[in-house]
Amino acid sequence: MKRHLEEMIRALAHRQHGVATRAQILEGGMTRDQLTYRLRSGRFRRLHRGVYLVGNLHLPRSSEIAAVLACGPGAAISHRSAAKLLELLPHQGPAGPIHVTLVGGDRGRSPGLRPHRVRFLPLDEVTEVDGVPVTSAARTLADIAGEAEMRELERALAQAERRGLADPAGVERVMARRPHIRGVRILRSLLGDVDRRALTRSEAEERLLELVRKARLPSPHVNVLLAGYEVDFLWRGARLVLEVDGFAYHSSRASFEQDRRRDAILSARGFRVIRITWRQITREPEAVLARLAQALVVPSSP
Repeated sequence: MKRHLEEMIRALAHRQHGVATRAQILEGGMTRDQLTYRLRSGRFRRLHRGVYLVGNLHLPRSSEIAAVLACGPGAAISHRSAAKLLELLPHQGPAGPIHVTLVGGDRGRSPGLRPHRVRFLPLDEVTEVDGVPVTSAARTLADIAGEAEMRELERALAQAERRGLADPAGVERVMARRPHIRGVRILRSLLGDVDRRALTRSEAEERLLELVRKARLPSPHVNVLLAGYEVDFLWRGARLVLEVDGFAYHSSRASFEQDRRRDAILSARGFRVIRITWRQITREPEAVLARLAQALVVPSSP
């Protein structure tokens, strides 16, 4: 019977990324004394009040599911934590507290948690990632709009649109429900400016996009498909493609030849391709801008 009980509790925890609540464990048939013994012996580890890591089952989503369980039914990972879980923002720097949105109550008062209490959390503003409740991409964008840097918000919005997680109409619906939250004006301005919703994949592309904007050159489309290839920057009207060559991605002979083959195909379609390097962006920004500005004013053959 004891072995069966252990297996049942471990199976429950495994379904929840290695985590179980006190209520779940007791409902599963374990006594309070048995639970206390396992905590003292280290077989269970307390993560939050009434939430435990079972054995050595710490899995990639253990922290997030534990945070949700600690905040009670209807809670969901939110704000920056949701943006990272949904991969709208990169995982950078120290982890920091886990943001959780919960409806009312006084739960969530635990080290490592950042609770956001609301009176109502609509069902259509909650989704799941690997079984972990998380606010929808549209809700998450509205939540981080007042605290994220402009470029972060641009990236998150572009990422959500590109992966089909949110569209402007969906984000507008969320904002209409919460018209007084911080950052609404900023987010709405981005929704109305397609050229600024540019998704970049590397620091080199970030730097170049910043240079283009400061020089007030026409805004490019970023990381878009053209003739079956994904190009870094595209000025469609000028039929101009700009590719940023980084050593890590273009150091082999095979990648070099593949790039030239792609350039030839794009050229045959009437697009000019210019290439610049990370070194040029960081050490010769004026020369890069001059070359780009000249290319933009010289018409390409159709």
